[in-house]
Amino acid sequence: MLVTIASCGCHGNDPQQQAVARLGGDPSRAPQLIQRYGCGGCHRIPGVTGAAGKSGPSLEHLAREPYISGNLPNTPENVLRWIRAPHSILPRTKMPELGLSEQDARDIAAYLWSLR
Repeated sequence: MLVTIASCGCHGNDPQQQAVARLGGDPSRAPQLIQRYGCGGCHRIPGVTGAAGKSGPSLEHLAREPYISGNLPNTPENVLRWIRAPHSILPRTKMPELGLSEQDARDIAAYLWSLR
């Protein structure tokens, strides 16, 4: 017997569309924002010119990781929380507080969480 299971999400299986729907961000703005905030100085980030840092983790497959910073469950909402205020989650983290606006953080989080 063959059983077919269909996904019933309004945004299908496209991770970027799912992240956009959940976060209200515009991932097309993210590469420029990531450059402006200097994220690539520490992280390797695909699709972002010059983002080849090695002191922080590669964000190449961020959405596949089970946790952010070792203990925070990886969800689009937690990626947003982490990039906005990492010290409120892990006070001794080396991740800097960058002063991102809410919308910039939503745009970057939507982009990063779509990286599979």
